[in-house]
Amino acid sequence: MLANDKIGIGRLAVASSGPAFHALVDGETATMKAWEDFVSGSRRENLPVRDVVVRSWARCQSFLVDARADAAPVIAADHIEALRRDNRDLLQAAATTLAEAADLLAGTRTVMLITDANGVVLEAAGDRATLSAARDISLACGGHWSENCAGTNGIGTALASKQPVLVQAAEHYCAGIKGWSCAGAPIHDPVDGSVVGLLDISGLKQGFSGQALALAVVAARQVEWNLARQTEAEHVRLLEACLEDSQKYAGEGLIALDARGRLLYASRKAAHLLRASLGSDLPQLSRGARLPIVGATDPAGDAAIVGGGRLPVPADWVRPLMLDGERRGTLLVIPGAVSARPAAGRRTVPAVLDESDQARSRFADIVGASDSLRAVIGQGERLAPLPVPILIEGETGVGKELFARAIHGHSAAAGGPFVPFNCGAVSREMLGSELFGYVRGAFTGAATEGRIGRFELADGGTLCLDEIGELPLDLQPYLLRVLEEGVLYRIGDNTPRRVSVRLLAMTNRNLRQEVAAGRFRRDLYHRLAVTALRVPPLRERQGDVPRLIAHFNGLLAERHGRGPVRFTAAALDRLHRYDWPGNVRELRNLVERAVLLSTGGLVDVDDLPEELSPSCGRGDSDGWSLQGPAMPLATQPSMASPISPPMSLTVTEQRTIEDVIMATGGNLSDAAAVLGISRSTLYRKMSLHGIRRTAAGKARPDQGTVGCGFGQA
Repeated sequence: MLANDKIGIGRLAVASSGPAFHALVDGETATMKAWEDFVSGSRRENLPVRDVVVRSWARCQSFLVDARADAAPVIAADHIEALRRDNRDLLQAAATTLAEAADLLAGTRTVMLITDANGVVLEAAGDRATLSAARDISLACGGHWSENCAGTNGIGTALASKQPVLVQAAEHYCAGIKGWSCAGAPIHDPVDGSVVGLLDISGLKQGFSGQALALAVVAARQVEWNLARQTEAEHVRLLEACLEDSQKYAGEGLIALDARGRLLYASRKAAHLLRASLGSDLPQLSRGARLPIVGATDPAGDAAIVGGGRLPVPADWVRPLMLDGERRGTLLVIPGAVSARPAAGRRTVPAVLDESDQARSRFADIVGASDSLRAVIGQGERLAPLPVPILIEGETGVGKELFARAIHGHSAAAGGPFVPFNCGAVSREMLGSELFGYVRGAFTGAATEGRIGRFELADGGTLCLDEIGELPLDLQPYLLRVLEEGVLYRIGDNTPRRVSVRLLAMTNRNLRQEVAAGRFRRDLYHRLAVTALRVPPLRERQGDVPRLIAHFNGLLAERHGRGPVRFTAAALDRLHRYDWPGNVRELRNLVERAVLLSTGGLVDVDDLPEELSPSCGRGDSDGWSLQGPAMPLATQPSMASPISPPMSLTVTEQRTIEDVIMATGGNLSDAAAVLGISRSTLYRKMSLHGIRRTAAGKARPDQGTVGCGFGQA
């Protein structure tokens, strides 16, 4: 479509330099006389003028537009810069078209302009001499050409009628503009169809071609096409940014909006929570629906206004969605337990202090059956009942908190609170008050009633400290004292407070190296590491990738109200070979991205993130260097191995099915879930390729040191 549009612009640009549009020019005298009669009030009915023009003249008269005006008004320079910033997506989409116009319209005595939705000119290109002449009537950047400012004209009348319009010479309402002709075509938003701007072709009436209207329409469609591609690309990036945040808000409802307040995504939980809170006031939560967040607050000062006042929400529900360091969308995070509508209209969100969750507090809920994972689970089950601290080590994304929750659920403290806290999530100055609390007047800015710390919140239960390696050296002795004596002092207080807390510490650093470098106290390290667990990275968990894909596929599809996705054989093969430097979190995010963004529920190689391309080598996650089980030799790529010849699609499908059946231990239900097909389809394909469940686990002759699937023999 884009290529055809470009061809159309070229042909029409040549045509626009041809003979004048005789039918309209011949009637100019009659049109001028009709305008004089209309303005003087001597005649209003049965004028020999097109209906679209007569209706526009009537609007202009109701707006009290000066019929003697000779130019459009011009807005202030600082205002036009602000408008250009607000409409940069439109200008970016029109950049190619304007660049072509500069060449194609040279010598045609015409110019091309882009305006915003209100008719203010944002950019102009075309014949240089005509651009210069156009400035005399403010047909240049900053000129305001809406009908109520400049009368009947190609820009304002097209915007008022929401359709392409040609206005020839005497048809203009203002006398000083009748020496020009213009053709305007609205530019529509690709999501909701609203008018976001206008493309105009203008020129002096001598030699102006009626085909300019066709040129304007084709060029406007090209801009819309570019805008649609830009919008789609940005929406994908915004959804990816939403995915990155979604794990932090697993228990909350999420609504993602783009920069114009259009709905990109709403989880089922969000709709449920809002319905419970707002009742019949709940707006339509369909994709593309406009819920603009106005930067205002209610009289109480604590609520953002969504939907132009239709949906007031607490301000602390609002999170920015950032792209390239700039806010390009909004994420509404609705707490899992919102209060019902209070009588005064003000909403409060109760603080959630205890994050214990029976559904996530069992070792049986940790997905995976690899030997390396089962060994760590067995170790955790033995350590859980013991009343000692445990240090949980592992790369980012391996699931350390899952182990912490399972340990809590299998301990004597299971009936108490589970309080997680990330030591790297707050400033150094606030860390002490977050952990130990403070009393009234302890420091400038302290709450008047003081505040309880995380240790006291976890009394009788488990305190889970993530990123323990981020704890400053000067705070480490206080943590050691609490561990040794079970006593703490709030900041600014001399009263000892006794607590009984099971401490679980997590880190993606090598704390032994931190101790050697003097960044972590040796005595605290040995107190924390009385017992330690090392959660293996995903690349060491042979056969767990397909199980995790099947688990996340069903879980996330249900959460987002969509069907499970299907991965093509080529996409699965790419996933098999990837090293997963982001571990389980990266795999989960990939499956969630596929569930949200896939077309027709099918995921092919081209739909996978760029980092999964074959050229991307193994990442070095977080500088991890702890000694652990070596990768099985069969999964390590050999540089000396010959490159396998290309396989046919039939062979690729056969081997993918064999690999998945082998990786799932012969469980055909799991295998079908990973492949995204029904069990009956799997049976049919196994029969077609002659695959037996028992034979699928045997090594193929070509399996050596190069990984060919999920697992190796």
